[in-house]
Amino acid sequence: MSQALHDALRRKLIGAAAATFLLTVSRAGLAAGSQVVAVRVWPSSTYTRLTIEAGSEIRYKHFALANPNRLVIDLEDVQLTGVLQDISGQIQSADPFIRTARAGQFNGNTVRLVLDLRNEVKPQIFSLKPVGEYQHRLVVDLYPASAQQDDPLLALLQDYNKGQLDNNAPRGNKGKTDPARPVVIMIDPGHGGEDPGAVGPSGTREKDVVLRISRQLKKLVDAEKNMKAYLTRDEDVFLPLGVRVAKARKIGADLFISVHADAVENRTARGSSVFALSENGATSTMARLLAKTQNDADMIGGVKIAGKDKYLAHTLFDLTQTATINDSLKLGKAVLGKMGGLNKLHKEKVEQAGFAVLKAPDIPSILVETAFISHPEEERKLVDPAFQQDMAEAIMSGVRTYFAQGAVIART
Repeated sequence: MSQALHDALRRKLIGAAAATFLLTVSRAGLAAGSQVVAVRVWPSSTYTRLTIEAGSEIRYKHFALANPNRLVIDLEDVQLTGVLQDISGQIQSADPFIRTARAGQFNGNTVRLVLDLRNEVKPQIFSLKPVGEYQHRLVVDLYPASAQQDDPLLALLQDYNKGQLDNNAPRGNKGKTDPARPVVIMIDPGHGGEDPGAVGPSGTREKDVVLRISRQLKKLVDAEKNMKAYLTRDEDVFLPLGVRVAKARKIGADLFISVHADAVENRTARGSSVFALSENGATSTMARLLAKTQNDADMIGGVKIAGKDKYLAHTLFDLTQTATINDSLKLGKAVLGKMGGLNKLHKEKVEQAGFAVLKAPDIPSILVETAFISHPEEERKLVDPAFQQDMAEAIMSGVRTYFAQGAVIART
């Protein structure tokens, strides 16, 4: 072999080795970064939430620009993928906060995400650790710039803890009903937004069907003389459990009804159920497991700051709470009796467990499991508008029975 040919071959081998080394380093660098697997956007009238899900925690920087209003988020150690490139397709025309969105590779290891805003916003950005089926998530919540505090979503809960929601005296078992004021019922469609709740075999989401049933129930309540209903959510939005309770107390609710659709691994489990709060632990293993599932909603939906709420966390019950639970059991029994005429009952009595959403100290509160969304036949019922209407009517009939049996809304 000539010297020239030998040198040429040597240079070629060295070049190939270098290329292989650089490719290995590049791949290692990508593997060490955050691989984005999903982007989701949840617009609502209260706030818009954007979540970016990745295999590892995403490091980020952000800043705002004006004229026009934009929010820029730099995702570090991230490579541009089709998931990020398609973010514009996630933005709905009715989104009250985001006009458009786009993403591009800003430099070798940073993706720049730009949100074109409809107006000035107050952003809250935080990370969530893996939970349930979700991996690491970066959460971007956009609130109106006029919001009064750092985390507006938890404003009600903080006021609740400060005692600033007690516009009406505690109800307890004293006082007389004011005929000039309607009975106020807070209806709470479970889950919402990033938290779909249980998902049926055919993909039916709990958050969707319980919202439809709750809307029907609201219409029925509002049609009653001297009754008024409110919904904790009337759109696909995530609300922390404590905020749902605080909303009920903010409006001076007399009853609280949380609407759900259970799921268990055993696909043969079926039937409707009603639950109340417990002073002394769960009345069954299933009640305890269901309460844990429902109480995990804040972790799944995503809360910036764990709510250290004196009511949701407390274990000592005062006499007001005990009386409220007794009223809750009476309400639950009346509702369960009516639901039994529509659907098979999973249990013939009201069960109890430590449901966080039922812990208002002075509002009789029940959690209604309309049916097992994990049971194929009951999943089909839950998506049937006729069944949704019948279920709402059964709950409403139970409320009427509760008052017909002598329940008194006590006010001073």
